[in-house]
Amino acid sequence: MDEQALLGLNPNADADFRQRALAYFEQLKISQDAWQVCAEALAQRIYSDDHIKFFCFQVLEHQIKFKYSELTEVQQQLIRETLITWLQAQMVNPQPEKTFIRNKAAQVFAMLFVTEYLTKWPKFFFDILSVVDLNPRGVDMYLRILMAVDAELVDRDVVHTSEEARRNTLLKDTMREQCIPSLVESWYQILQNYQYTNSELTCQCLEVVGAYVSWIDLNLIANERFINMLLGHMSVEVLREEACDCLFEIVNKGMDPVDKTKLVESLCQVLQSAGLFSIDQEDDVDFLARFSKLVNGMGQALITSWTKLVKSGDMKSAQDTLQAIEAKVALMLQLLIHEDDDISSNIIGFCYDYLHILKQLSALSDQQKTNVEAVMLAVMKKLTYDEEYNFENEGEDEAMFVEYRKQLKLLLDRLAQVSPELLLASVRRVFNTTLQNWQTTRFMEVEVAIRLLYMLAEALPVSHGAHFSGDVTKATALQDMMRTLVTSGVSAYEHTSVTLEFFETVVRYEKFFAVEHQHIPNVLMAFLDHRGLRHTNAKVRSRTAYLFSRFVKSLNKQMNPFIEDVLNRIQDLLELSPPENGYQALLSSDDQLFIYETAGVLIVNSEYSAERKQALMRNLLTPLMEKFKVLLEKLMMAQDEDRQMALADCLNHAVGFASRTSKAFSNKQTVKQCGCSEVYLDCLQTFLPALSCPLQKEVLRSGVRTFLHRMIICLEEEVLPFIPSASEHMLKDCEAKDLQEFIPLINQITAKFKRNLQTQVSPFLQQMFMPLLHAIFEVLLRPAEENDQSAALEKQMLRRSYFAFLQTVTGSGMSEVIANQGAENVERILITIIQGAVEYPDPIAQKTCFIILSKLVELWGGKDGPVGFADFVYKHIVPACFLAPLKQTFDLADAQTVLALSECAVTLKTIHLKRGPECIQYLQQEYLPSLQVAPEIIQEFCQVLQQPDAKVFKNYLKVFFQRAKP
Repeated sequence: MDEQALLGLNPNADADFRQRALAYFEQLKISQDAWQVCAEALAQRIYSDDHIKFFCFQVLEHQIKFKYSELTEVQQQLIRETLITWLQAQMVNPQPEKTFIRNKAAQVFAMLFVTEYLTKWPKFFFDILSVVDLNPRGVDMYLRILMAVDAELVDRDVVHTSEEARRNTLLKDTMREQCIPSLVESWYQILQNYQYTNSELTCQCLEVVGAYVSWIDLNLIANERFINMLLGHMSVEVLREEACDCLFEIVNKGMDPVDKTKLVESLCQVLQSAGLFSIDQEDDVDFLARFSKLVNGMGQALITSWTKLVKSGDMKSAQDTLQAIEAKVALMLQLLIHEDDDISSNIIGFCYDYLHILKQLSALSDQQKTNVEAVMLAVMKKLTYDEEYNFENEGEDEAMFVEYRKQLKLLLDRLAQVSPELLLASVRRVFNTTLQNWQTTRFMEVEVAIRLLYMLAEALPVSHGAHFSGDVTKATALQDMMRTLVTSGVSAYEHTSVTLEFFETVVRYEKFFAVEHQHIPNVLMAFLDHRGLRHTNAKVRSRTAYLFSRFVKSLNKQMNPFIEDVLNRIQDLLELSPPENGYQALLSSDDQLFIYETAGVLIVNSEYSAERKQALMRNLLTPLMEKFKVLLEKLMMAQDEDRQMALADCLNHAVGFASRTSKAFSNKQTVKQCGCSEVYLDCLQTFLPALSCPLQKEVLRSGVRTFLHRMIICLEEEVLPFIPSASEHMLKDCEAKDLQEFIPLINQITAKFKRNLQTQVSPFLQQMFMPLLHAIFEVLLRPAEENDQSAALEKQMLRRSYFAFLQTVTGSGMSEVIANQGAENVERILITIIQGAVEYPDPIAQKTCFIILSKLVELWGGKDGPVGFADFVYKHIVPACFLAPLKQTFDLADAQTVLALSECAVTLKTIHLKRGPECIQYLQQEYLPSLQVAPEIIQEFCQVLQQPDAKVFKNYLKVFFQRAKP
């Protein structure tokens, strides 16, 4: 072997050596006999370096996985012997191999097992067992091999082809017949031999049992000798976590419901008599988390049995099972309320399913009602933040608690289905008690009290948030709690979690303010002062900006008395932050978008006259326009790139803010009614010069493009005069991404102004059609690095956008825009559509191309179509309908490709419709014979094509190409 290259295998080697080692590995993989050198190195223990040993196993693994069938019988035998020799050496080596080498060796064994067990090596496991006997190092390897085999056969995370899945099923069936009983016996011997002397091997063996129990005969494991041994392990500290998991897998195994109930009950009796149900005396939380998972498994198994028994009508057994379930509830509650969230989280599934059973019962017993109440109290307690929660810097622990809270919310929702009255009464009690003394109560208790009120909105669902009408009891309770919330002064509580929960809840129950609008001023002040938008915490300010905009939108006309006051108070929050380093604005530019939207909504929804609305909107937008002009001048002069970027971002924010104010308008009508068209046209004239700025083009163009999209909706045809020059600037020096984002703007205009085709859109499209296409072609033809994935993807997306544009043009009745581009250009465009349909393996683009071709045939394919188009149909379009589906890359098992084929069928049908018998004659006598299609198939094809039902032809075409492909 190349000793120099092998030096690069060491993780501490320098980059050149590592590169050389990688190249050497690739070289060995394609070499005919390199694997033999590696096999010899392993069998004769030539190398002591761990990384070289690992490397040798990798080369063998590659040989077995990809090139095994090329080996002779003798060579295959050599690989088997190498592995067995290596395994024998493990027993006598002075030091055991490192874990990563043992794991890699086990993977290689497993790969060879999958390849050879059914044919060449049926005694695979017996040969390994005869080598390892009960030698601890040998047993370790045997167990690792078993786990690797299980991973190959049943690992749910590995995606197997249907061929591999069939092979794996056959392997498992053969194992069950030939060797599983012997393997189970070996596991029993290992457990018995090592349970008190080698906890590591015992745990490994328990893991194997747990893995295999899901697909072998359960009776081999769920019997007295095994279960007794496992239960014995439950009281041995170093074994009990693994024993717990093993019992969980046994309980989880699918089986007859009556037998499952018996199995679970017998397990429970023994676990209980062993004192394992006394949770409060156990302080090992890792074990309790596993134990909680086991109890959850047992509970859910019993509930599955109960469901099956009820379905089958065996009410006697169902009743017995229900009693068994009820008997576990006390233990479930102890685990649910446990202070460790992992332990609590592991039992939630059982708890949820238990509540689902109660929901199905016609009436609850007193004990069941008590259980429901206990779950409710547990959920309320467990929703509470603990002291350690870090609100300023949320890490993994905090994220886990947030996820855990989501699980508890599901429980709360389920409780509401079982007993909404009880939930409402419980929340009301906790809420009122807490809010009476909020000044002296810890933040987490105040937060959870408000949180519970918030959660009721989803737990007790109503249509359109109408919580304050309908059911009087519920409406009164919620109204009382909301009144308490907004009048108690709790919004002043100095903890971010309470502040945020206050605002979230106020917005969630916005309908309350329609019933009691006298509270609106207090809540508005909370939003606008140091409790909300001016809070010391940026996270609170940011979230409040969003919530404030929602609050104002929802109150609509009720905001009238406060509009001017609110606009004055938010004035400083609307200022465009200067692009100077170190300037710290209260709100980020993203947050400011919400404030601008809110200001726009306040003005537009007000009851002021159009003149007043126009004046207010001008006051809002004029400072942005003035700043924009100044900043654009500064950008033109800026030398430093960082300074340029900062200025461009700031300009972009200004455009974005103006854009956002227009969200208050639903269409042109409302803009006109408010007298605001002129203000937005002024904005347009202010912003458009940014398109000709040679610096930071991408940022500036993106902002202006978004503004144009909005203005097409708000100003409609008043925008059209600005579009040609804007387009001209946007098509200069552009990249694939620029074009890809520009095309939707043209599509929007084309679709929006269909009715003004001749007068407005058509002339504009005629004018910019070829400049746009030239820009697209120029970008698509630019050379790119062969391995540049992102450039390839950008081109693919641009191609899709180009075809989508042509689809819009042809589909909007503007095909003459294409026809008027001159014969040479028209032909070039048509050829690109044919290329898109045939040459690029992108079914989404291919589908679009066939849609365009169908449309063009429909429009131009008749007797009075453009000169030469009929020839083009036969020379290019008909062949495209066959060449595309015949390509190897055209995968008929892929859903998108089938859609493309469907459009291909429509194209052929349309050609037949427009050209009639001439089309059939061409297919029969010229085109299909040229593809060497058999005469009887040609006959069949033409007959189906002539049938009136298009669906029949679509289905036939799929079968036609499935048959035609090798």
